[in-house]
Amino acid sequence: MISEKMRIVLQHYNEGLSLYRSRDWDGAIEAFNKALEADPQDGPSLCYIQRSREYKQTPPPLDWDGVFTMTTK
Repeated sequence: MISEKMRIVLQHYNEGLSLYRSRDWDGAIEAFNKALEADPQDGPSLCYIQRSREYKQTPPPLDWDGVFTMTTK
């Protein structure tokens, strides 16, 4: 059984991931931030917020399959 806090994190994280995959960068950032309200140390949400911000500035190609390609180390 998972804790109530983790249930909330997962709910918002899954929503954010769906929005991210549909290229709704602002919606994804908002959902991931809600996950962080429940758990400020949620690494995946922090990661996807950064990726969403990057894609908001420089969108991926139209044939993007949702995979993030690192361009810097």
